[in-house]
Amino acid sequence: MSAMNAAVIDPAFWRGRRVMLTGHTGFKGAWLGLLLHRLGAEVLGFSLPPPTVPSLFDLAGVGADLRTVTGDVRDAAALAAAVRDFAPEVLLHMAAQSVVLDSYADPLGTYSTNVMGTANLLEAVRRAGLKRPLALVNVTTDKVYHNQRWLWSYRENEALGGRDPYSNSKACSELVTQSFVASFFPPERRAEHGVAVASARAGNVIGGGDWTPHQLVPAIIAAAQAGQPVALRNPAGVRPWQHVLDCLHGYLGLAERLLREPHLAAGDWNFGPPSDEVVTVAQVAEGVARHWALSPAWTQVPGERPPEEPELRLDCSKAARRLGWRCRLATPQALDWVAQWHLRHQAGEGARQICLDQIDAFLAHLGLEAPR
Repeated sequence: MSAMNAAVIDPAFWRGRRVMLTGHTGFKGAWLGLLLHRLGAEVLGFSLPPPTVPSLFDLAGVGADLRTVTGDVRDAAALAAAVRDFAPEVLLHMAAQSVVLDSYADPLGTYSTNVMGTANLLEAVRRAGLKRPLALVNVTTDKVYHNQRWLWSYRENEALGGRDPYSNSKACSELVTQSFVASFFPPERRAEHGVAVASARAGNVIGGGDWTPHQLVPAIIAAAQAGQPVALRNPAGVRPWQHVLDCLHGYLGLAERLLREPHLAAGDWNFGPPSDEVVTVAQVAEGVARHWALSPAWTQVPGERPPEEPELRLDCSKAARRLGWRCRLATPQALDWVAQWHLRHQAGEGARQICLDQIDAFLAHLGLEAPR
């Protein structure tokens, strides 16, 4: 396997590994549940019911591959019981209110889920008395940075901030995590508590089977399937788009390294495409809609629109240098995979098989073969 294509995960590491996911019924969580099942992990999911109808979790039958505890991360007692009873070796915290526009409509709900949900999880780990080392990855977002509206990329040591309630709540989640690490899980006492913690700040994640409202790619797919251009709020906006499998490859690689070399992997990590591959919202619409032969691919929403940051880029050189991680699917290829997923589904193919085909293709792209 060439260094350029080398995976950052070892399938043997995940076989039989006890992994807990929060937010496993969401779009990204469903893909991760399928990927971990393909790798042979033993998975417990803790989440509310799927947030959309339809949902990838239901259509792909993800619930058959793992144990599910239906619960809210704001319910500290239920979350603590799940952590204590399952005793995970890896804990990936993805449960969140993740939509910027929804955070304007319900800021208190956004803060209670994203901030107190994180605090409840960390407290559950603190009180669980786990007998084995634990790798905990708090999944946040690229939007945790105080956006200076500059043209260069944000590194992990930039100031946290966020103007809208979603971005700000995720920055607060990072601060809560930092406080728990300093207060209860300091690296110099890891032999006592056994907990290694990292934060994963991913760029905009795209993939097949996403029906999240107010999100770009689901809106593009819905419009394309209806034979219409998608209405865009901010066609010139620039974001670091990446395929969901690239992102999840980063999360798992980080978690694996946390257990094996916690002194090197603890801390904050960006995951996203190279800066020269970021594209505009309009280019994403055009890249997906061309598969339906739509022209024009988009129109602009007239009138006043909710405030959004015009540009955001991530510097992911730390993940490349220390983890060996990079996006294996270039942005045009990632857009093609999204379109192909929905074209196959539109033609009547099952969501589960499409996902598994793309997971296997991605693993092969890494030079890996999934356990059977």
